[in-house]
Amino acid sequence: METKTIRQLVPFNASPHEVYEALMDSRKHAGFTGERAEISREVGGSVSAYDGYIEGTNVELIPDRKIVQRWRSSEWPDGHYSTVTFELKRTTGGTRLSFTQSGVPKEDYEAKKEGWAESYWEKMKKSLEKGEGSGAKRRTR
Repeated sequence: METKTIRQLVPFNASPHEVYEALMDSRKHAGFTGERAEISREVGGSVSAYDGYIEGTNVELIPDRKIVQRWRSSEWPDGHYSTVTFELKRTTGGTRLSFTQSGVPKEDYEAKKEGWAESYWEKMKKSLEKGEGSGAKRRTR
């Protein structure tokens, strides 16, 4: 199967800790996506997001700095995983997220590339701007 790599740089007006927590805390993740998420905080632990549409395993975790996961979409062929890497760097205005996803099936590349922007980065930014990532009380839906 032919695969491609997605690379995106995303600025956040939030600390690296807040961005890390939005990605790794099951409740906060579900809060910004609006879908169920179960995310282990252990290397080797399982990851499930968007109500099971995404599944994977944590490969490397450096709190507030780096997340590496084996990751797959339920639409992909059985057994095919990509590798997603989230690297967080503090900037003057907050955090710069360097995102890479290698091993994306070529026919799904555009959809996943757009999906990260629309279903993750835009929603995370709105959530973090409301203070949901900083421990502020979240509105119930």
